[in-house]
Amino acid sequence: QVQLVESGGGLVQAGGSLRLSCAASGSIFSINDMGWYRQAPGKQRELVARLIRSGTTNYADSVKGRFTISRDNAKNVMYLQMDSLKPEDTAVYYCYAVVQLQLHDLGIPYWGQGTQVTVSS
Repeated sequence: QVQLVESGGGLVQAGGSLRLSCAASGSIFSINDMGWYRQAPGKQRELVARLIRSGTTNYADSVKGRFTISRDNAKNVMYLQMDSLKPEDTAVYYCYAVVQLQLHDLGIPYWGQGTQVTVSS
């Protein structure tokens, strides 16, 4: 079984910073795709940032230049550095990982439990 555990959410003033972490544990052969989604009240879940094993990153237009996704491959930990936060960044942030349990397996998506980020104006 694979678990994703998030940490680092909280309350911050506009213009401040937070760093989210997502630690993956379990019987993992490889993680080829990891990223972060967020969901604000009354809104659909949206992709915030994505990191593919090759190193390619994708960001939502709303966070480009302010958020940075990174990963410690040795530890299977992913980070989301969030700078210049705005009230509209307020949401529950979920990490995901597409995990291969064995060589030649198809990747299986797993999700974290979510962490609340609140940005006050």
